[in-house]
Order: sequence, then structure tokens, then C-alpha cells
Amino acid sequence: MIEFRDVHKYYGDYHALRGITATIRAGEFFSLLGPSGCGKTTLLRTIAGFEDISSGVVLIDGKDMARVAANVRPTNMVFQSYAIFPHMSVAENVAFGLRRDPRSRAEKAAAVEEALEMVGLKGYGGRAAHALSGGQRQRVALARALILKPKVLLLDEPLSALDKKMREHMQVELIKLQRQVGITFILVTHDQEEALVMSDRIAVMFEGQIAQLADPETLYRRPATRQVADFIGTMNFIPARILDETGGRIEIEAPGLGRATLSADQAPPARGDAPAVGLRPETLTLVYPGQSTEERTFPGHIDEVIYFGDMTYYDVILEGTEIEMRLSMRNVPGRPVLDVGTKVDVAWSPEALVLFR
Repeated sequence: MIEFRDVHKYYGDYHALRGITATIRAGEFFSLLGPSGCGKTTLLRTIAGFEDISSGVVLIDGKDMARVAANVRPTNMVFQSYAIFPHMSVAENVAFGLRRDPRSRAEKAAAVEEALEMVGLKGYGGRAAHALSGGQRQRVALARALILKPKVLLLDEPLSALDKKMREHMQVELIKLQRQVGITFILVTHDQEEALVMSDRIAVMFEGQIAQLADPETLYRRPATRQVADFIGTMNFIPARILDETGGRIEIEAPGLGRATLSADQAPPARGDAPAVGLRPETLTLVYPGQSTEERTFPGHIDEVIYFGDMTYYDVILEGTEIEMRLSMRNVPGRPVLDVGTKVDVAWSPEALVLFR
């Protein structure tokens, strides 16, 4: 549905987009994820036609968008601020894009009702827009965008103004809505969890470039670079030494862990950093007194305890080192929350390691 071919964008001397080449499939929920200033919103605006590119090609549904105005592109955008007109009713806001539509007044009213029902606001047409909650305003913005039946819906951080509970609720609602309407959704977000929850595929961006484009599980389990691994969720990094690399197997040694053998798919091809192995917090497990495990273990002591209700995060210092490892434990009945200073054994598996070099 969308294709970028070596897209560059300059603002004076500032190089905002640096050779973006990627495709976005028809009917997928796609996210542009990255820190502030990485170029994700600029890239979204090149699709909408709000920004001209300096060089390269942007195609939508196989058609080159060069010199195609924003108002005639098969796209529509939901802005971060929602851009709801407070002096209009909900129905008038949703119908705003139909002002030049040749359909009759009755047909437009039916289309408005259909759009409101689609986003869960059936019967809200007569309400004053200024009297709506944040979640309801976001739904009105979605209905206004979808009533024009675009091929691509662009979402510029649409959930950032909502509280945590409403944001999580709307994440699920957007997933259901995208499946219902079947069109391509492109979301811009800096929230890693939001991207992982909602997306079929994610492009992680840094400094105007795509560092990795993959499905959420691949991004999380097999990040292509240490920078991606550090940005997506939490990962522990331990300096490592590569002892041998033959026959698709890699022998490493790391402080506190000792020696381990990794498969080739545990080592992304990207180079540039000093060798280090990464472990996600949930791949580490406390071994409580009386428990046994077939996994490898390392001793340490708890340096910090962070209680989240359903989960407790422990920062553990590896014995004989100054290396701190974060691990997560589910709070289930009968499992105590341990105190700072407690000596512990932590179980881990070489299969959970990712080698960055």
C-alpha cells in the first residue's frame, strides 16, 4: 500500500530523513516507533502530503505521490490533539469532511450514524463536542477520518493525551476497529509497549533512519542492534568475550555467567559495539530456598526492589562483580517479596542470550 524509495528530507542543513526505503502492506497495522526527533512524524507527514520530500519516491497504492496534493491523496489523519471543533456537535464534527460530497443530506446523515456506530458512539450525534471526555473526542476524530473511507489512516500519537487505563482500553479498541474496516493503519508513537501491543509490524527509527523493521516478537526477542534492544523494553547488558566462532556456533565468556555456547541466530549481524550479551528481565528467575532447577545459576544479592502489584522487579548485583541485573517475578500466592540485601541464586538459560558485537 505504501512504498518509500530512498526518501530524504532536509530542513535547511538538518537531515531529517536519511534514505528511508521500506514497504507497508495493505491492511496491516504498522507503527513508526522511536524517540522524539527521530523523524517518525516527518515520515508520516510525507505520506499525508503535508511535507514535501527532498529526494526519493513515495508511492501509495502503486501511484507516485509527487505533486499530488494532500487533499486528494487516499489518506486521512487523526492528529495528536484530535482537532475537534468545540462549537460543533459530534455529528457536525464527523460530517465536516463531507461538505463537498455530492450525496444528499439524508445520505450524509446515514453515513455519520454509520461512522459513529463503528467507533462505539451510536446516539452521540447531538452531543456538544466540548462536553466529551478525552476518549470520546478521540473516537469522534476517528469517525471523522473514517467517514471518507480512506485507503490509509494515519495516526499521529492519538493516545498520548489519555490516562493509562483509557489508553490501554483504546489500544484494544483501535486493534478491533482496524480489523473491522480492513484498511491500512499507520501509527506514530514513542511508547514501546503501545507499538508492541497494537502492531503487525514496527519500524524502529533513530536519527532519520530505520534501524530495524520487523514484527513485534522479532523486535523484542531478536533485536538487530544494541540500540534497538535498549529502546524496546528492558534488557540487561553484560560485557562478553568471544572465544570461538565456528560451524554456526559461538562460544562466549561473560563475568558472572561464565562460558556459554550460542547459535548463530542469537547474534545479529550488525557490528560496531564492544561485545556484550543481553538478557531480558523475564528470562531470569529467582531460585527460592528448597527449589531446584536444571538451568544454570549465578549468585548475587538484591540491591533494589520495585513492587508493581502483579510483578516485582529486582535489581541483583552479580557476586564478585559490580554488574547489576534486573529480573522480574510474577507475584503469585505464596511467593514472598524479598528484601534488599537478600542473597539469592538466579537461574538463566544460554538460549535467552543475545550477542551484540
